[in-house]
Amino acid sequence: MGSDINANGGAHVHQARRILPYFSQSVNVKYVKLGYHYFITHLLTLCLVPFMAVSVVEASKMNLDELWLHLQYNLASVVVVSTVVVFASTVYIMTRPRSVYLIDYSCYHPPAHLKVTYEKFMKHSRLTGDFEDSSLEFQRKIMERSGLGEETYCPEAMHMIPPRPTMAKAREEAEQVMFGALDNLFAKTNVKPKDVGILVVNCSLFNPTPSLSSMIVNKYKLRGNIRSFNLGGMGCSAGVIAIDLVKDMLQVHRNTYAVVVSFENITQNWYFGNKKSMLIPNCLFRVGGAAILLSNKSSDRRRAKYKLVHVVRTHKGADDKAYNCVFQEQDDAGKTGVSLSKDLMAIAGGALKSNITTLGPLVLPISEQLLFFLTLVLKKLSAAKLKPHIPDFKLAFDHFCIHAGGRGVIDELEKNLQLLPEHVEASRMTLHRFGNTSSSSIWYELAYIEAKGRMRKGNRIWQIAFGSGFKCNSAVWQALRNVKPSSNSPWADCIDMYPVKLE
Repeated sequence: MGSDINANGGAHVHQARRILPYFSQSVNVKYVKLGYHYFITHLLTLCLVPFMAVSVVEASKMNLDELWLHLQYNLASVVVVSTVVVFASTVYIMTRPRSVYLIDYSCYHPPAHLKVTYEKFMKHSRLTGDFEDSSLEFQRKIMERSGLGEETYCPEAMHMIPPRPTMAKAREEAEQVMFGALDNLFAKTNVKPKDVGILVVNCSLFNPTPSLSSMIVNKYKLRGNIRSFNLGGMGCSAGVIAIDLVKDMLQVHRNTYAVVVSFENITQNWYFGNKKSMLIPNCLFRVGGAAILLSNKSSDRRRAKYKLVHVVRTHKGADDKAYNCVFQEQDDAGKTGVSLSKDLMAIAGGALKSNITTLGPLVLPISEQLLFFLTLVLKKLSAAKLKPHIPDFKLAFDHFCIHAGGRGVIDELEKNLQLLPEHVEASRMTLHRFGNTSSSSIWYELAYIEAKGRMRKGNRIWQIAFGSGFKCNSAVWQALRNVKPSSNSPWADCIDMYPVKLE
C-alpha cells in the first residue's frame, strides 16, 4: 500500500512539473519588457478610460429636456468655456510649427569608369612619386581594414597620371555630382526648378566664387527671389545642419519647396604628403552626393515619403581637443590635407552622449525614461556602484542611418547603443559600396533600406552624423507610407548582392 501511495505521489509531482514549467523557460523576458513599456506609455489613456466610461453612463441617464434645462441655468459658463476653446484653438492653429515633408531624394551614382579597386588605388599612389614606402604600406593597411569594397569611386582627376587637382577639374566634379543628383530628383518628382523657393548647398572643402549654390541657380535658371545658402567647412554632419536650416526657413515661408544638396569635393583635397594622420582621408573618402526635396505644403503630404519629426544638434567646439581633432592644415612640406586626431573616437563618443541626452526625452517612451531616472536616483542614493541605464533606442526607432565615416565609427555606435547587426547593415553596406561620401552617406543608407523593401508606414528613422568642429547631429523622420524600392536608386543595379560578408 505504501509503495502505491509513493508511486502515485511521484506521478503527481512529475505531472505538476510538466504542467507548470519554470517561469524563465516558459516566458520570454523580452515580452515582459515590452508589456511593461506598453503599460507605462499608455498609463494616462488607461486611467482616463474609467472616467470617460462613467461620464458617458451619467450623460445617458439624462433626457434631452433635463440636459437643455441644465444648459439654460449655466448659459454664462457655456459661453465663456466655448469662447476660451475657440480662442485657444485659433491660437494653436496659427502658432503651431508647420510640418516639413520630404517628398523624395536622389543619390548620385557615378559612372563605372570612375571605380577604383584596391589594386588601382595602390598602383596610382605609387606612380605619383609623392609617397614614401612607409606611407604606401600605411595606406595599404588602412584600405584592408577600412570596410570599403572594390567598387567605390574616385574623381576623374585622381585617375590621371599624374593627377590633376586643378580648379577646373574640381568644378567639373562638383557639377557632375550636383547636377546628376538634381536632374534625377526633378525627373522623379515632376517639380519644376522655377517652383523651388529655398536652396541650401553644403560642401566643406570646395567653396569657389561664384558659389556652388550660384552654379545651381545658373544651371537650372532658378527664380530671382530664391533664398539660397552655401554652407562650407562644416564637415560630414553638415547635411543635417542643412535640413535644420530648411526646417526653420519653411516655418516662415508658406507653400514653398526647398532643395538641399549635400556632397564633398575630393579633387583639390587629395593629400600628397607623408604625414600618417593626413593619409587616412585618402583611403576613406569617395565621390558621392545627394539632393533632397522638401515642402511645407499640406497638399504634398499624400505623395511625400517622410515627415521630419526632430533635429538635434550638438557642437563641442568650445573644447580645444574637440575643435582640433579634424583639422585642415599644411604639413612640414607645405602640402595641404585633413588631419585626424587619435582622440577622434573618444571625442565622437562624448559628442554622441551629449546629443542623445537631448534627443532621448524627445523620442524614448516614458517607460524607458523612468528606468533611466530611477537608475540615476538609486546611483546617487546608494553607496553601491550601479551601472548607468543605457536607453534602448530600438524602442524609439525602426531604422538607423549612422554616418559611414569608417568601420570604427560604425563598430563603436553598434556597441555603445547596443544595436543588432541588422540595425547597422545599411551603414556597413554603404561604406562597402560607396565609401565615405561625407554628408550624403546617410541618404545612401536610407536608399539601401528602401531598396531592401523594409520601409513601412509609421517607421521611424534616426539619421546621425559626425563632423569637424566637433559636431554630432541627429535627424528623426517618420515614414508616411510603405516606401517601394525606386528604379532610380543608387542600389538598383546591385541590391541583390547585398548584404555581403565582411572580414
